[in-house]
Amino acid sequence: MSLELQGVSKQVDGQVHIYPTDLTLEKGTMNVLLGPTLSGKTSLMRLMAGLDVPATGKVIWNGKDVTGMRVQDRKVAMVYQQFINYPSMSVYDNIASPMKLMGLKQSEIDARVRETAELMKLTPMLDRKPLELSGGQQQRCALARALVKNAGLVLLDEPLANLDYKLREELRIEIPKIFEASGSIFVYATTEPEEALLLGGNTATLCEGRVTQFGLTPDVYRQPVDATTARVFSDPPMNFLTIQKKGGAIAFGDGQNAPATGQLAALADGDYIAGFRPNHLEIGKHSADAVEFHATLNVTELTGSETFVHLDHHGERWVGLVHGVHELELGRELSVWLDPRHVYIFDADGHLVAPAAYALAA
Repeated sequence: MSLELQGVSKQVDGQVHIYPTDLTLEKGTMNVLLGPTLSGKTSLMRLMAGLDVPATGKVIWNGKDVTGMRVQDRKVAMVYQQFINYPSMSVYDNIASPMKLMGLKQSEIDARVRETAELMKLTPMLDRKPLELSGGQQQRCALARALVKNAGLVLLDEPLANLDYKLREELRIEIPKIFEASGSIFVYATTEPEEALLLGGNTATLCEGRVTQFGLTPDVYRQPVDATTARVFSDPPMNFLTIQKKGGAIAFGDGQNAPATGQLAALADGDYIAGFRPNHLEIGKHSADAVEFHATLNVTELTGSETFVHLDHHGERWVGLVHGVHELELGRELSVWLDPRHVYIFDADGHLVAPAAYALAA
């Protein structure tokens, strides 16, 4: 079982929402669509489901061209951010409703409802109405209704976005186990890189209607093919700095130099773009090989155990995520350190030419 997108694109009133896209998803896989709001995640899902017809290209399901086939005629289930349950029906009847429409026997319906309810930890709630459930239980009810259809393709459009933190964390752990047991193709849209890493499987990064990279989630995170992918797969987004390779050294622009070791030694002399994630900026305590930078502190955000520092480095905006609570004076110059082993190197066009040393060792 597989789903193939062959050059599919989408336009609305002459505006491109999805540029020509090739993507192949295999049976029993979790596939995350990761990108900011308006990057094209929902548009791509609608093309997969058959809710929209592509402007160009084909949708192939198990080797069959289903482009233009109605969504009702496909084995597709979809759960939205705004989960929907029938308030006048019990949890049991909510879960059973799609199978009744399919005309299945009552014995089969009952068996599937109870099996799925057990999987979703809803068995004690089968006689309740949705409004008698917590938000997480209501979302599990919506997920159960999608699963009982035995759909080959299950699409989840930011299904946890409206739940509180505790419920999100609980379901993020449960969902991969549920999906693994079903054997379907799952597509999960999110704006959060952390969620993609927790879910695992494969990740496709999207930006402005383009899939920039697709592969195993840890690989896409550790070795982004370009600066755009690196920016998408980092929260806050990756920081960037213009550097110069000359001989055996890397010049970082503030008068600092570091040895060009490892992969950096093989780079041709010239200008490059260095990228580094916010959690790799250090304040105070730093590694022995770290390079010092001076930047102006604009804003601090305390999260409880960590502090976001928003910096201005010669007109470039950086964000650092440092451990601990730091009460720092706004507007003053601050020393920050960066270990070169955490630096990704991109060429002038933004293509990756050298991944971070720590990423290769992971």
